[in-house]
Amino acid sequence: MKTKVAIAIAAALLSAACATTTPTSSTAATQVTPAVLATAPNSQAQVGQELTLKQIMADQDWVARSPESAYWMLDGSGVLYQQKRAGSQLRDWFHQPLTKAAHQVPLERLHNYAYNGGVYNQDRSLIAYTFEGNIFVKQVVNGETSQLTRDEARQSQLQFLTDGRLAYRQGNDFFVVDVNTGKTEQIASLVSQDKPQANQAPKDFIAREQQQLIEFVQVERQQRAERFAQQQELQQKNPSLAPESFYLGKGKQLVAASLSPAGDKMIVAISDPQQWRADGDIMPNYVTEDGRVAAESVRARVADAKPVEHQLLVLDLTSGEKTQLTYNSLPGWNEDVLAAVRKENYAAEGKTYTSKEQPRPITLMQDWGWQAGAVRWTHDGQHAAVMLEAWDNKDRWIASIDFAGKKLVNQERLHDEAWINYTHNEFGFLPNSDTLWFQSEADGYAHLYVKPLTGKIKQLTQGSFVTEDPTVSHTGDYIYFSANQPHPGNYEVFRVNTATAELEQLTRLGGINNYELSPQEDKLLIKHSSALQPEELYVQTLDDAAQPKRLTTTVTESFMAFDWVAPEIVPIPSSHVDHPIYTRVYYPKNYDANRAEKYPAVVFIHGAGYLQNAHAGWSGYQREFMFHTFLTQQGYVVLDLDYRGSKGYGRDWRTAIYRQMGTPEVEDLVDVVNWAGANTNVDVERMGTYGGSYGGFLTFMALFKEPGLFKAGSALRPVSDWAHYNTGYTSNILNLPDDDPIAYRRSSPLYFTEGLQDALLINSPMVDDNVFFQDSVRVVQRLIEHEKENFETAIFPVEPHGFRQPSSWLDEYRRIFKLFEDNLK
Repeated sequence: MKTKVAIAIAAALLSAACATTTPTSSTAATQVTPAVLATAPNSQAQVGQELTLKQIMADQDWVARSPESAYWMLDGSGVLYQQKRAGSQLRDWFHQPLTKAAHQVPLERLHNYAYNGGVYNQDRSLIAYTFEGNIFVKQVVNGETSQLTRDEARQSQLQFLTDGRLAYRQGNDFFVVDVNTGKTEQIASLVSQDKPQANQAPKDFIAREQQQLIEFVQVERQQRAERFAQQQELQQKNPSLAPESFYLGKGKQLVAASLSPAGDKMIVAISDPQQWRADGDIMPNYVTEDGRVAAESVRARVADAKPVEHQLLVLDLTSGEKTQLTYNSLPGWNEDVLAAVRKENYAAEGKTYTSKEQPRPITLMQDWGWQAGAVRWTHDGQHAAVMLEAWDNKDRWIASIDFAGKKLVNQERLHDEAWINYTHNEFGFLPNSDTLWFQSEADGYAHLYVKPLTGKIKQLTQGSFVTEDPTVSHTGDYIYFSANQPHPGNYEVFRVNTATAELEQLTRLGGINNYELSPQEDKLLIKHSSALQPEELYVQTLDDAAQPKRLTTTVTESFMAFDWVAPEIVPIPSSHVDHPIYTRVYYPKNYDANRAEKYPAVVFIHGAGYLQNAHAGWSGYQREFMFHTFLTQQGYVVLDLDYRGSKGYGRDWRTAIYRQMGTPEVEDLVDVVNWAGANTNVDVERMGTYGGSYGGFLTFMALFKEPGLFKAGSALRPVSDWAHYNTGYTSNILNLPDDDPIAYRRSSPLYFTEGLQDALLINSPMVDDNVFFQDSVRVVQRLIEHEKENFETAIFPVEPHGFRQPSSWLDEYRRIFKLFEDNLK
């Protein structure tokens, strides 16, 4: 009982700490003052249980089986969520009424509740959705459900048309169905072939002579031409036939297809055939069921990437006309945006670069968090907008389509000298309006904007914070979103009036809060976590005086019984930029700032690069969070920083690593080490570091480029050469290797291995299809050739990038802990 009370007090203090600095207007939003954020009091929940590495690295069911994929019941009376089954990777569905206990949804009833992500008709009386690839329609008022398809085909892209029919995609064919009668008809078929012809013209001299000399050949050609002409006439005159297919060209790859709500047009993007890998892109798997070595196919490397362009087509489903839209109406469509980069690289090779204007390859925008895609329509289907990006990653356009003029009309060009963000690109039309709404980093932070197609852009939110997960209300009066306006590490839920730009803060829970707006738009389903509590579900009405009500408690008593150390979030001053380096700091129990013997310390470096971890919510690195408490129990201070490049701090923080990955981040590590030495009674001569993926890469860079900064470091699943990583992530930050070899040599640890002086442990999974095992192999070979002695390698034969086996986690962290004990104590 003592544990539960302590955690409740911690959560209350966290909420109070955040609320006292929370502005409630858009004007105050710009007045965020950096300050230490105490995520909970630095006290322990209960004394007496010994925390072990084996416990930390065990199957994580012992921590919590938090609710997943939660969403509202259609009537707002409760919520549905998934929960991991104990001791299994399977998930079960649960129904949680707002006023009763939760109960499991039986398998035979699942199809009635699988409407998350479904689409409503115009008056919101029906919702259509897919379950296991089949289509269902549910009446919102009485809950009656009808199944429209039951087959092995997979239907997708459901949408209600303005005439009430339901459209869907099956393969590359598009259909509409009358939900009342069940009558189904095909309205479009997209075929990656050239349009059929009755007869091909002779291709050479021999063919010409053959057709002139041989009567049989002449007869065959004549009959074929007559049959073809008859079929074409039948197609034109008989309405019972399916419409003629749209032929996109032989070998063309269909990228995207979007149907107008009016059902009369489609916007289609196609490209030349793309291969995601080459024959040599394989990964050996040494531990297989049959005892043999399997060659697993893996992705291609950025060094092998070639520019891609999408062709944008408008298909008229009434006339059968196909129109290609060109990009030459977009500002900057032919600029040489890489001129300075190429000039620098040419000069390094003793050559001169001559810049010239030429068309840039342009594609539909690929946002990592999207579901709706890069084509959006007004509710009546009369207007459409597309979001496009340049292959070189320097421009993003939102363009409307002038169907009459058969051209694109630029609505917003977002240019970035570094790269356009691959998130924060949500957009669309306000309901029943031709006004666009969108996110943009135009002022340096991801904010919300609106723009009538024939009007000016208006900014709705502003300040030193980012907006996340925007949701437009049914009427279009509000856009709901979460944002770290109160403090960079605290995300609350807000809404902004699309007409007045008035901003309202809706939650004050502290920590991290994601949300789902109820169908009636009168309540929020809040997915809340704090530094000491994994995500749980809460519900809150939109009444200003309402208090959130907790719906779930999945954290275990076993987890609550341990003495978890809550970190403080400290804005550590940077010696290179005006913005502080927000850092989680974990202190040992009975920490003494004036103790004669200074403390050893460990710096954790998070992965993913563009990720935020120094926040007040539950960390995605939950094993590492627990490991940090373990380290404090062994007398270490632990620091966990959001180095430059991390998410949540705006455009300049994100793009500081452009063409120099590993330079500003290591500068931030130096600042954090120096701050710890000056402010936490830490011995800077006894500091270590570790991190995985991007954190492993930075561990390499820190040890290779700043020898002596850390006495020991462990690089987990580390990148050693960015030319071997994927295209989507790497080309944003470093351009392509052929364009910018300087950036790759400057940013890849493989070029700096000779600098190693301190103890290094490389932990590398062998079936990692994200960061290849080869990255570690090549570093080891370089270290051998440099005759380095103070490094070790641990391999994990069955593990991918994200470990799965508790025994592997335990082995890895035992080695990391031993590294620190041997070198820092």
